[in-house]
Amino acid sequence: MPTESSDDKRFAGSHKPLFEFLHTTISCQLTVQNDMRAVLIKDGKGPAENLHIGEAPKPSLRSTEVLVKVKAFGLNRMDISQREGNYPPPPGASSILGVEFSGTISEVGQDVSNWKVGDEVFGLAGGGAYAEFIAVNQTHIIRKPPHLTWPEAVSIPENFLTAFQALIVIGQLKENENALIHAGASGVGIAAIQLARAYGARAVVATTSTKEKIDWLINLPSGATHAANYKTQDFAAVVKEVTDNRGADVVIDFVGRTHFQKNVDAMAIDGRMTILSLLSGAIVDSVNLLPILYKRLHIEGSTLRSRTLEYQANLIARFRQEVLAKITGEKGDGPIRTYIHKAKIQAAHREMEENKNSASGKIIAEIV
Repeated sequence: MPTESSDDKRFAGSHKPLFEFLHTTISCQLTVQNDMRAVLIKDGKGPAENLHIGEAPKPSLRSTEVLVKVKAFGLNRMDISQREGNYPPPPGASSILGVEFSGTISEVGQDVSNWKVGDEVFGLAGGGAYAEFIAVNQTHIIRKPPHLTWPEAVSIPENFLTAFQALIVIGQLKENENALIHAGASGVGIAAIQLARAYGARAVVATTSTKEKIDWLINLPSGATHAANYKTQDFAAVVKEVTDNRGADVVIDFVGRTHFQKNVDAMAIDGRMTILSLLSGAIVDSVNLLPILYKRLHIEGSTLRSRTLEYQANLIARFRQEVLAKITGEKGDGPIRTYIHKAKIQAAHREMEENKNSASGKIIAEIV
């Protein structure tokens, strides 16, 4: 944030910036007890410059919800789409940006039995994480392991649950199978690469756009076994070469139009592809459908935010059981690690729009 807004100055006190990412103090006194600080959007939508700190009503609880005092929250591409007015939150969800958070429980609903005030948690919501407090269903939080910091914990929900859903639940990756992960240096891509390695994949081929990103992905402790620059290489040919012409059993795609035919070419017999986004467009011309038929390919689109509470709760429960214990911070020794990128709030949205956080990790905001 290059300069403080009038709202920032009104709340901040002694020349300290009101809201920054990681390791920066926030001081504020609210004049209304039932209000809270939140990142709001001037005029309801617009560019990153429209983000500002203001007051919003503190959430009220349903009987099965907990109120979490937020310590940190994560940024995701859906936040940019919502900020621009292109991705409304699900019905009933908060209109405040943000779907992942970490913090301490400050209040519990009357039907909550497994959680108590003071518990340290992280979790997933339909919206509302860019704020001091968030109300969330008791099934959508996970107890924070003591070895994870607040930023490390909040880097898990959206990226790792999306990757877990795409790769393991839908893609059904098995030991000794091969995986092709597009957008390898993105948050979900990094999570998917490490999950593939943890589940015993033989070859994990990542695609990205620069040598710097390729080198970073290959050199991660549980990084990609191979990588391809999709701008200069035929990634389907790379996949066939490193898999002895078998192909990828599972493909995770965010790109859509420009990658679709090569994805089909790269896939193994009985291969599975999960499409998570359509960054290059949704309309594919002149597709050869024959390989889909004779290779018996399974192609499925997937979202997470719009799923039912029951689906999300089951996904979170399975992830907690199978994966959580394997995750440590970047400096830990676990088979799966989190990687965090630092920036200021408006600048962070711009950096995500320009892919500047690739090859450095997840963008996280910490409230201290």
